[in-house]
Amino acid sequence: MLSGGSDGVIVLYDLENSSRKPYYTCKALCSIDRNHPDVHKYSVETVQWYPHDTGMFTSSSFDKTLKVWDTNTLQTADVFNFEETVYSHHMSPVATKHCLVAVGTRGPKVQLCDLKSGSCSHILQGHRQEILAVSWSPRYDYILATASADSRVKLWDVRRASGCLITLDQHNGKKSQAVESANTAHNGKVNGLCFTSDGLHLLTVGTDNRMRLWNSSNGENTLVNYGKVCNNSRKGLKFTVSCGCSSEFVFVPYGSTIAVYTVYSGEQITMLKGHYKSVDCCVFQSNFQELYSGSRDCNILAWVPSLYEPVPDDDETTTKSQLNPAFEDAWSSTDEEG
Repeated sequence: MLSGGSDGVIVLYDLENSSRKPYYTCKALCSIDRNHPDVHKYSVETVQWYPHDTGMFTSSSFDKTLKVWDTNTLQTADVFNFEETVYSHHMSPVATKHCLVAVGTRGPKVQLCDLKSGSCSHILQGHRQEILAVSWSPRYDYILATASADSRVKLWDVRRASGCLITLDQHNGKKSQAVESANTAHNGKVNGLCFTSDGLHLLTVGTDNRMRLWNSSNGENTLVNYGKVCNNSRKGLKFTVSCGCSSEFVFVPYGSTIAVYTVYSGEQITMLKGHYKSVDCCVFQSNFQELYSGSRDCNILAWVPSLYEPVPDDDETTTKSQLNPAFEDAWSSTDEEG
């Protein structure tokens, strides 16, 4: 696992639990620390493995750079410099015909950097303020979603020169709504984006303390109500969805906790408590069905599904175990199966 810190340091961790104990500490394999000649000068906002090969990874920072690293040597293979602070970047998890990295900065233009040519290949114009989050579709090679402080979320086909495909509208085009909120996704900055694992829907979060679920093919607001989703992050908020669960879940940093909701019903299942300060990011690992969260308390926590939870029963003195609804049908029933 890659992690980036507010001190500019990048650390690689081995996630294997060699102790076989339920509580364990992951070993740090190596790091790009303050003594490294190419270390980021300021906070690292995003780190991502090259989707097709862990021999390479990328990082972006408030120092206005996107860096491409050789994992084996921990040396930079390429550096992209920008005029503005970098908030977010993303490489497509599925693209085979392009190597474009989408980059969101303090400027209103979305930059597309081509790893093959080593240059910024083109720019997407349409937002009016800073770009706080970018995300490629996990379903289509050329579809990109961008979120901005201008309250808007745009979907782009990066092959088209004419501009964006859809600007998401929270009112679904109803004319009766207030003019100032027309064609806006949120009534505040939009600072987080996440496609569902099948790419058919897109989740967004904003500083209006709302989370919305959108149909990614036609841009329709599905109107799923998640209640108040507390969000006062002044930069990008990195949240995530499950993959491979019987009903899919979304995990959202919520103060010092992580709120877990069912994606399609909006029901809040639980709050994960373990951090002492604000949680900035979380990521789901589908192979292990584990969640990892990073916090300002300087800890990264790994969360594993608790299959059974004790439930007191009024009729009996004994405590029964009830299957945690969040993990129903997501696991094999015996050790031998799996």
